[in-house]
Amino acid sequence: MKTDEVRVRIAPAPTGHMHLGNARTALFNWLFARHHGGKFILRIDDTDEERSSEESIKAILDALRWLKMDWDEGPEVGGPYGPYIQSQRIDIYRRYAHKLVEDGKAYYCYCTKEELAAEREEARKRGKPFKYSGRCKGLTDEERRRFESEGRVPTIRLNLEAAWDSSEGKIVVDDLVLGEVEFKLSAFDDFIILKSTGMPVYNFATVIDDHLMRITHVIRASEHLSNTPKQILIYRALGVEPPLFAHVPMVLGSSKGEKLSKRHGAVSVEWYRDEGYLPEAMINFLVRLGWSYDDKEEIFSLDDLIEKFDLNRVGRSGSVFDIKKLNWLNGKYIMMMSLSERTDAVIPFLEREGLIRREEITPQRRKWLERMVEAVGDRMTKLSDIVTYTSYLFVEEIDYAKDGIKWLSREHVPGMLKEVRDVLADVDPFDAEHIEKALREYIERSGIKPIQVMQPIRVALTGKTVGPGLFDVIELLGKERVLGRLERGAREALKLQQAEA
Repeated sequence: MKTDEVRVRIAPAPTGHMHLGNARTALFNWLFARHHGGKFILRIDDTDEERSSEESIKAILDALRWLKMDWDEGPEVGGPYGPYIQSQRIDIYRRYAHKLVEDGKAYYCYCTKEELAAEREEARKRGKPFKYSGRCKGLTDEERRRFESEGRVPTIRLNLEAAWDSSEGKIVVDDLVLGEVEFKLSAFDDFIILKSTGMPVYNFATVIDDHLMRITHVIRASEHLSNTPKQILIYRALGVEPPLFAHVPMVLGSSKGEKLSKRHGAVSVEWYRDEGYLPEAMINFLVRLGWSYDDKEEIFSLDDLIEKFDLNRVGRSGSVFDIKKLNWLNGKYIMMMSLSERTDAVIPFLEREGLIRREEITPQRRKWLERMVEAVGDRMTKLSDIVTYTSYLFVEEIDYAKDGIKWLSREHVPGMLKEVRDVLADVDPFDAEHIEKALREYIERSGIKPIQVMQPIRVALTGKTVGPGLFDVIELLGKERVLGRLERGAREALKLQQAEA
């Protein structure tokens, strides 16, 4: 493929949501195009009519937009080599397939399923892998007319003999990541390129599109390596130069080499977006699944990645998806936001849980929300964590967690909570600083260990055993609610003790 401009593409099948592995490969393509000042093309491979859907196409486009991967050509933006949806290009594939037949590089095959099954069974008996015999290759016009009169609708098969010089004996893929990879020519038969339905097979449609769209580099997951020799054979039959290939390592679900799947956790981009992962963090995380710059830098801006990314730093072995690493990275990105930005970012998650209504946020309420986000601090690894850490601030009645009940059931707790209530009733102003001073003085007077005071208070006020700083929580709840919850906590603690007596 001779062109001065780098042109890469992704061609997802719209049969579901965008998988993290596909997103990572899309990111490699996007960064490669931007690094080289080239074009990033989006093509939709929707030739699987039964499984493809408009909903999935929308999900793919939304995922790319969320990850800030704009496409230069493709659905919604157009371009000089469209249409960019394969189901709208069927006539193009048929035209090229029939042209190959005219040129002797392909032929019509009228074999029935039963005849092919018999060939397959014969190969099994001989202990050989099945390869089509090629018996339709030399059909006369009369034989073809007879088959058609019987109602047989032909497929079109590539004529391997005419497409490739058998004396070469092998197909060599000079891969930009894997190096030279060889495939024995003897492993291939005259494979189908156009089905009897008139629909192209995957490899044929891919080659035609990549050729017509002037793709210079095909960057894809290593699981597609097995498709490459067939695609090279089709390029040879067409008499055109193939693009350069780069097969990047798969994203693995475990160190055992298992491919990332749902049992390793959520795998769609949409799930991570809806859980409150930031696109910048996800980009930073995904690019490191197979690409490395050095051992020192962990966090890269998008401009940094565009400047530094190239295929020569892509490894050959699979990279394990580590959710702990993603959570750590996302937490770092959250804390890089200003307090106001973080507050804006968590509001949709509080809304989704029905804890607040955006239209009811007054300037005073906004100030309180910012104080709440400040109190949560760096505990959030994803924005939806705000609900876990603060839901008790938005409801009147709270439930006590199982691990919290054990704190309320201790003998000293009913009386201690009543005393703490009286102490806090006198605190003015009711802010974290004065609350802390009053409670520490109480602990010193009472002689009770700090944890034996603080944990029962936390459970009585929040229902939980962990969360933001207790003094901040008390301030955020406000005096009236704090006193009420301490009273209830004392009653519940007494009931627990009576039940155990």
